[in-house]
Amino acid sequence: MKEYSDIQLVDMLHEGNSRAFEEIYKRYWFKLYGIAFHHLGVKEECEELVQNVFLSIWNRRESVRIKRLDVYLTVSIKNQIYDFIKSQISYRKYQEYIILQEVVQSSVPFQTLHYSELSEAVEAALARLPEKSAEVFRRSRFHNQSVRQIAEDLHLTDKTVEYHITKSLKFLKESLWMYNSKN
Repeated sequence: MKEYSDIQLVDMLHEGNSRAFEEIYKRYWFKLYGIAFHHLGVKEECEELVQNVFLSIWNRRESVRIKRLDVYLTVSIKNQIYDFIKSQISYRKYQEYIILQEVVQSSVPFQTLHYSELSEAVEAALARLPEKSAEVFRRSRFHNQSVRQIAEDLHLTDKTVEYHITKSLKFLKESLWMYNSKN
């Protein structure tokens, strides 16, 4: 089927030709995987996203009219990557929320805690973190900077910033145990 152009393959695919689909898969799998790997760097996640693109094209073969196959597939994988990253960020923010809620809800309610005392304890704990982790945490929590903004300012990847935030939150939870009850 290598003698067919992309336009011909798309027309054949639209008619339900599975061999045309196989040829499209062979022609474009590695390119799409390369794009995904460039953005994510994790083999299994990249393979899954590429698979989703091809599954979508097969399932929608009768309803979607594709004019430029290479462009359509490139945009599709980029959309998959964007959605994946967005879901990962949402999941990590949820994890951070749960950790903070545990700290807040397990605080001893009958013990009066002055803000300055807690603030000093937090600063002391942050001083024991690696410098980069503490800086990322301060930018995120005290200066309300987004993950993307921190990553750009510090020349880090989004995943690295998220790692530092998660690491810092866990460390603070462990370090500030004396402000929590064992209820």
